Amino acid sequence: MEQQVEKEKRVRVGITHGDVNGISYEIIIKTLQDQRLMENYTIIVYGSSKVASYHRKTLNINDFNFNLVKKADMAHPRRPNIINIHDEEIKIDLGKSTSIAGELAYLSLEAATEDLLKNNIDAVVTAPINKKNIQSPSFTFPGHTEYFAKKFNTEDFLMLMVNNRFRIGMVTGHVPVNSVSGILTEELIIRKLQILNHSLKRDFGVIKPKIAVLALNPHAGDDNLIGTEDKAIVQPAIEKAYNQNILVFGPYPSDGFFGSANFKNFDGILAMYHDQGMIPFKLISFEEGVNFTAGLPIVRTAPAHGTAYDLAGKNEASPEAFRNALYMACDIYTHRQEYDELHANTLRPPVPEPEAGH
Repeated sequence: MEQQVEKEKRVRVGITHGDVNGISYEIIIKTLQDQRLMENYTIIVYGSSKVASYHRKTLNINDFNFNLVKKADMAHPRRPNIINIHDEEIKIDLGKSTSIAGELAYLSLEAATEDLLKNNIDAVVTAPINKKNIQSPSFTFPGHTEYFAKKFNTEDFLMLMVNNRFRIGMVTGHVPVNSVSGILTEELIIRKLQILNHSLKRDFGVIKPKIAVLALNPHAGDDNLIGTEDKAIVQPAIEKAYNQNILVFGPYPSDGFFGSANFKNFDGILAMYHDQGMIPFKLISFEEGVNFTAGLPIVRTAPAHGTAYDLAGKNEASPEAFRNALYMACDIYTHRQEYDELHANTLRPPVPEPEAGH
């Protein structure tokens, strides 16, 4: 009975093993070696016990073992658990992109997503995949973000990069730079601002978020001398969002915004395109940053780095970003519960007055 109560209080976190030829198992194992994680969270890796054993031996890690289970509801609350998503022998080619690695990354992703849909886990942390070798008739997405959006029928979502200094989202994600200006609209920017504003409140516990918007063009267009988008699209979107009670300001030229450390004055930042947000983010926090998909009905985080094939098997990979992603997933899940409970009480319809004579 006590164990059942303990299970119910815990956040159940699923971990996808990503590309088995990269550093995924190294950062997963190094993170889960910290037994303090097991005090509050139930951890379930969707992967392969044989692959895990291979990496553990390659890295000369002798004081760690997974608890093998068949289903998520069989997970031991105080041990790191693993569910085999593939029972056959697997060829590991450290540092190389292979088709079997892509297939295994997809199988792990599908298994974890199935358990999310069935409410067998509360959140998922995704280890890095190779976006090319995972492609198949079943996986035709540019990345995790779009995959989860499709799986959970979400049209409005936001890739949000988070560290201990700032949170930055991108209006456009994995699209060519020469397509960005044609995609930007007032409506799209406003939708992304709404998602960011709501996420800052519900997922991060910020009561009155203050948001900065970056300009598309250098010098915010210099009064239409260097592009017209900032004055014609970005500025009107900011004004309309502000009139919707979103505390949003800008557009700020990104070079001066980050160069002057103005980013420290805001709870969230909205960039216009991928590299505009990712370059300053990774310069400041390459080994510690977290990728969070805002706007989804489920909680998904990931380390902000890739497969790092060049480090595979060398015992040199830092687990910091992955550890941060795991803790953040649990924090966001808890924040959501608290936010939803608070607002359920405030939004609950009034009890009707009894009729006269009763």
